[in-house]
Amino acid sequence: MKTFKFIIKGQKYDIAVNETDENQLDVDVNGTTYKVEVEQAATSKKTPKLVRKPVSKKPGEGKLQKSQSGGHKVKAPLPGSIMKINVQPGDTVIKGQTLLVMEAMKMENNIQAEKEGTIANIKVKEGDSVLQDDILLEME
Repeated sequence: MKTFKFIIKGQKYDIAVNETDENQLDVDVNGTTYKVEVEQAATSKKTPKLVRKPVSKKPGEGKLQKSQSGGHKVKAPLPGSIMKINVQPGDTVIKGQTLLVMEAMKMENNIQAEKEGTIANIKVKEGDSVLQDDILLEME
């Protein structure tokens, strides 16, 4: 049962709505009950379901992968948007240095270098939306 309180032109109304059948309601207005027939049954809103790929990697794997040219590709660990890029092409980075910050699931995530190297190419810019496993930058 749902209850409502209305004031219309200074007059107070206490309303209680109770569904009896699929297309019939009992509406109580200030103690007087009315049977109301609904033309079309109200449809409930569907809650969207999050569909994810099965996890085939252990946590921490897949962030840095060797490319055919001998470099490494830093990939997005999960979908999100790029908030800040802390490096530029040609920068030398050390293990654990934050390369960029991305927002995913309303949290900031620091994407860090897993080993030393030089930034060869940055594939994203601030404000970009990325999906899981999208290449963010390449290291040599």
